[in-house]
Amino acid sequence: MPLPLSPLDWFATVWFVVWWVGYVLFADTHRKYRPSLLSHMTALRASWMRGAVEREVRIGDVNIIANLSNGSTFFASTTLLILGGLLALLGTTDKLATVMLELPFTKRGPERFWDLKILLLTGIFIFAFFKFTWSLRLFHFCSVMVGAAPEMTAPDEERQFFVKRATATATLAAESFNNGLRAYYFALAALMWFLNPWAWMAATSWVVLILYHREFHSEALRAIAGSAPEPQPSRESGS
Repeated sequence: MPLPLSPLDWFATVWFVVWWVGYVLFADTHRKYRPSLLSHMTALRASWMRGAVEREVRIGDVNIIANLSNGSTFFASTTLLILGGLLALLGTTDKLATVMLELPFTKRGPERFWDLKILLLTGIFIFAFFKFTWSLRLFHFCSVMVGAAPEMTAPDEERQFFVKRATATATLAAESFNNGLRAYYFALAALMWFLNPWAWMAATSWVVLILYHREFHSEALRAIAGSAPEPQPSRESGS
């Protein structure tokens, strides 16, 4: 049985996939030529691991990793709740269609048409769940690596090798977490398909612009890089 998708729906689906995959590839390539949040944070992680080698007591470093892994744990558990809600919706698509059709500019379609939209969101959040859980495992690996870090009296080559491995592991964990967050952004864009394909394409483009601005042109990037302007004292505190 053919899928109940119009040519515009197919075009919007291709638009969504191309923008998502294209942005990931673009960001990975573009950060080699222009500083990004990820590149600056990678440098900070390397500095962190070099400092960890110089410390005899590394409880604080392990606590930092545990704090970072809490974010992955939170989003992984939240994603499971979302998946449960989406699977529950599959049995009530008739009620969902009734509610959505009351909204303006909503495209009508058969029941299988609404099932496809829910399945798309389900696939996106399954992808996000795997990214968050893998990020959680990588943070755990990094915690073990910090616990097994060489002593200050170890040869310099051994310490540098540890810094390289630990930084790479922590960066992989952060990248996996970042990809999970991106999936949430694009899932919000995919929600617009419940209205019509035009809204879906517009939301997808808007999400990509937000991601690009935050990663390559945001105030947070300038603050981390040290190029943010100095905060001006308020008039009240100056008098």
